[in-house]
Amino acid sequence: VQLQASGGGLVQPGGSLRLSCVASGNSFSTKAVGWYRQAPGKQRELVASMTSAGLWKHSDFEKGRFSISRDNAKNTVYLQMRRLKPEDTAAYYCSTGLNGSASSLPGVWGKGTLVTVSS
Repeated sequence: VQLQASGGGLVQPGGSLRLSCVASGNSFSTKAVGWYRQAPGKQRELVASMTSAGLWKHSDFEKGRFSISRDNAKNTVYLQMRRLKPEDTAAYYCSTGLNGSASSLPGVWGKGTLVTVSS
């Protein structure tokens, strides 16, 4: 499995971005998916995850601003980010789990996409 994330860029505070991550292969629908981020000098942290059944969990820090979704027909997982803050600046990574459970994350990593929130 290979993962390719896209959609990052420079955005002003309060703005929105939607990240996408496309997976190769034909087992995407059976895997949990997750978005992580890593800011400079900090450890990588989980942003949101979704099981193969579509159950999602978001981290507390984003306080309802972010939303994870998946389109199994397109082998794609999305992260919609709203009301972005400068502290959201980071490299964002997608991952698929080893199975459909969120506890199997992270499994396979994709390359990151950089999000910069600045005026």
